[in-house]
Amino acid sequence: MKVLAILYTGGKAAQEEPKLLGTIENQLGIRPWLESLGHEFIVSDDKEGPNSVFQKNIVDADILITTPFHPGYLTADLIAKAKNLKICVTAGVGSDHIDLNAAVERKIQVLEVTGSNVVSVAEHVVMSILLLVRNYTPAHEMIERGDWQVSEVARNAYDLEGKVVGTIGAGRIGYRVLQRLLPFNCKELIYYDYAPLPAEAAKAISARRVEDLKDFVSQCDVVTVNCPLHEGTRGLINADLLKHFKKGAWLVNTARGAICDADAVAAALKSGQLRGYSGDVWNVQPAPKNHPWRTMKNPLGGGNGMVPHYSGTTLDAQARYAAGTKSILENFFENKPQEPANIIVGVGKYETKAYGQR
Repeated sequence: MKVLAILYTGGKAAQEEPKLLGTIENQLGIRPWLESLGHEFIVSDDKEGPNSVFQKNIVDADILITTPFHPGYLTADLIAKAKNLKICVTAGVGSDHIDLNAAVERKIQVLEVTGSNVVSVAEHVVMSILLLVRNYTPAHEMIERGDWQVSEVARNAYDLEGKVVGTIGAGRIGYRVLQRLLPFNCKELIYYDYAPLPAEAAKAISARRVEDLKDFVSQCDVVTVNCPLHEGTRGLINADLLKHFKKGAWLVNTARGAICDADAVAAALKSGQLRGYSGDVWNVQPAPKNHPWRTMKNPLGGGNGMVPHYSGTTLDAQARYAAGTKSILENFFENKPQEPANIIVGVGKYETKAYGQR
C-alpha cells in the first residue's frame, strides 16, 4: 500500500534529537517497519497548493497520516480525488483538518491517538493560566532589556487563589485541567459542556456545570477552551460573546485557534476587555508573520502568551502518538478491531460525539 505522511520539519533539532518522532526526519519511527512489510512510505512537510507533495500523492494514497501541529488539510475536493484512500490517521489528537462529513460519505475511516496528549496539554493550560495571571512574560522581557521596575509588572499581577476558573469542554483535557487546579484554592471551578460530568467525577473536583455559555463566561475570571473544533464551535468566542466576559478576564485556548475569532480577541485584548490571551493554536498553521495574535497587547503592554503549536507534542507525547499510530496501522493491516476510543469516523458513520452531537 501507499502510505503518505504529512509531518513538520524538525531541521537540526530533529537530527540531534531522535525523540522528535513527529518530524519528517524521524518519521514516527515507522519507516523500517512499513518498508519491511512491503509498503511505500512518502513523508513530507509540503502541503500547500496543487503542486505540493501532499496534493500530488493523495490521489493514489491508501493511507494518510497527518498531525495537528502541521496539518495537511484534507478537504472534500481532495477526498473526491483520493480514489484509493481507505484510512486517515491523526498522529496526535484532533482531526478537524479533515472534512469528516466527506470522509463519512466516502466510507474513509478517520482515527486518532486518543489520550496521547491529554496530560501534556493540561499541563500547558495550567502553565499558561499562571503566566497570564502573574504577568510573567512582561516581567521576563523587562529583565532581558536590562530594566528593573517592579511596579510596572506588579500593577497587573494577581494570585490564582480566589479566582473563578472555567473550562469550555470538560472531556479528557478539560477535566484534567480542573484536577490540576484544585491545589490552587480557586474560588470555584466551573464548566460548560453539552454533557454533564458523572456525579462522582464532578464531586471529585468540586466542579459546577453552567448550561448557558454567556452566563458561564460572565462568572469566570479565567476561561480555558478545551473542546474540539467542529461546525458548532467554529467562531464560538466572537465579539458578541466577549462582551459578556468579566472585564479584565484571562482567556487560554489550547484547543483550536478557529474556535476564537482572531480579530475579535485582538480587539478585546487591546481594549482591556480581556486582560490576557494565551495559547498555542492558531486559525492557520503555520501562522502568517502578520497574524494579529503574534503582537497583540493589552493597554499595559502585556497579556500575550502565544507560542507555536507544541503543547501536545512534548517528547513524552510524541512517544505516545508514534506508538499509537503504529498500533492503528497494525490493526488495519491485520484486519483487527481498533480501540473504540480512537475511532472518529468508522465505515460510513461517526463513532463519536466529540465533533458535535450527531
